[in-house]
Amino acid sequence: MSQSDRGLRRLAAGTLLAAFQGTTAPEWVLRELEHGLGGVTLFGFNVADPGQVRDLTTALRAAGEPVISLDEEGGDVTRLAYHVGSPYPGNAALGAVDDVELTHRVHRAIAAELSACGVNLNMAPSADVNTEADNPVIGTRSFGTDAELVARHTVAAVRGLQAGGVAACVKHFPGHGATRVDSHLAVPVVDVGLDMLRERELAPFRAAIGAGAKSVMTAHVAVPAVTGDAPATLSGPALTGLLRGELGYDGVVVTDALDMHAITKSVGLAGGAVLTLASGADLLCLGPLPTYDDIQAIIAEIVTAVREGRLPVERLEQAAERVAALRAWFGAPHEAAAEQNGVGLHAARRAVRLTGAPEPLVEPLVIEVDTPPTIAVGDVPWGVGPWLPDAEIVRVGPAAADVPVLLAKAANRSLVVVVKDAHRHQASQDLVSALLAARRDTTVIEMGLPVWRPGGAAYIATYGAARPNAQAAVELLSGRWTSSRVVGPRK
Repeated sequence: MSQSDRGLRRLAAGTLLAAFQGTTAPEWVLRELEHGLGGVTLFGFNVADPGQVRDLTTALRAAGEPVISLDEEGGDVTRLAYHVGSPYPGNAALGAVDDVELTHRVHRAIAAELSACGVNLNMAPSADVNTEADNPVIGTRSFGTDAELVARHTVAAVRGLQAGGVAACVKHFPGHGATRVDSHLAVPVVDVGLDMLRERELAPFRAAIGAGAKSVMTAHVAVPAVTGDAPATLSGPALTGLLRGELGYDGVVVTDALDMHAITKSVGLAGGAVLTLASGADLLCLGPLPTYDDIQAIIAEIVTAVREGRLPVERLEQAAERVAALRAWFGAPHEAAAEQNGVGLHAARRAVRLTGAPEPLVEPLVIEVDTPPTIAVGDVPWGVGPWLPDAEIVRVGPAAADVPVLLAKAANRSLVVVVKDAHRHQASQDLVSALLAARRDTTVIEMGLPVWRPGGAAYIATYGAARPNAQAAVELLSGRWTSSRVVGPRK
């Protein structure tokens, strides 16, 4: 291979964020980092404990100057705490509190943990304005339904993360909140005009850019007014025209995972890589599925596209310059880590809402209504069991639950029903309603968005299913702590 060929291959590899299985770096990853691979994205299957992650990132750094990224949003989407649940509430809870200083403190604490583990880019925060209640992929990952609220908390999150030396990656541009389709599975459409897009979806991104966000993540969503039928990730009018041009952004543009069906089922993995680079992306998150052979094929296709004139080499050079500037920022001095012990529980306590008055607990039976995890969240543990050690916990699928059996088991005992995004699952609503018809003294705990609320029962809304959300709910339930966010009895 000639020197020019090696240089071109290095430029192509430098745009990729690869993933791998296991808790140690495979030899091929270390070898590719030596040959210019842009970096890696870590997932829950790469994490055992913080010390192991630190050892892993140290090994990766010994082979190059990688961007080391993961999704640590707090709340439901966590990678460092994938096996136990996040110690921080997510965006919906922080938006419910609406204290930007608290949002800053939570994200500063997240940055301290990531930095200690050797992670330098956090694929967070979500700046999506969640105007669609039935959104299957955003939900509690959003600060809320109001663009101004989302914008001010996005800024606080960006500043909190970057104060700790961890680059923020504001997502999902130009907005995934008004969708009813999961882009892991298909291409969602945000069919709004440019005026509405600017007023609602783009407002948090505009604010984040003004706050100095180091990177922005694309969305695999189509906005016909801008992108036509194409997802924004593959759209020059979205990435170069709107983000670079109108919003004036010159930082690193990172794609959402290219192994999602919105890309792989339309233009293919390698084809998507070329198209998104041509459209203006700088770093391509490949997602957890592509193998070493897939990555080789992607690099080869990028090189071929340059040689055939489908992708200007200047576009790769521009991407390399932006990523180099990001690496330089990683190496600059940042604030010393501030002590943030307990900020997650403090935030969750401020977010939790109680309507009505739960009955005193007597040999409680807790029915946790199972909810299928989204692909973005994964199979992260949730529920109240760890904080109610003396309770009997029953996890049931709503469609298969036997109401008479459950009611018989609950006889002469306190009954607590825990749901997660019940508004999105009719079977969950039916089960809760059937239990309440027989037991009006039931307490319902909603660990997703409190959109659907059954009448009559004591009701606790946590705005997320992370560990501190559950603890705050149980403290209210058991009378160990009184929320300042108590609503009057339901009519």
